[in-house]
Amino acid sequence: MINPEKLHSELVFQTARSGGSGGQNVNKVETKVELRFDIPNSNFLTDEEKQTLINKLSTRLTNENILVIYHQTERSQLANKDKVVEKFNKLIQQASFIQKKRRPTRPTLASKLDRLAGKQKKSQVKSMRRKPIDD
Repeated sequence: MINPEKLHSELVFQTARSGGSGGQNVNKVETKVELRFDIPNSNFLTDEEKQTLINKLSTRLTNENILVIYHQTERSQLANKDKVVEKFNKLIQQASFIQKKRRPTRPTLASKLDRLAGKQKKSQVKSMRRKPIDD
């Protein structure tokens, strides 16, 4: 699993005016923070890790395989920067997580017997719902 903390030195931040509520503050202050991370040119990632991130984050990358994340809901630039770094950390951790392969197992005899007993009980309940046969 990749530690996103070691990648923080390679992050590039840009600011812009954000839309939405905020009144005069929105018109004057650049509070929107955009984070850019250049995956192919990272010095801290191995080629295998780079390829994994590119494959798993393909929908979020530019044509040059640069990850772009932005945040603009907070009123201050610093709060938005903290939020965007938090998003980045979570995204990198999720993308680098390797799921264990499932080892197929056979059902135990007890579980088979339980299943059959349940089926028999259900069958009896349903047979009791039928109309009695008139002779």
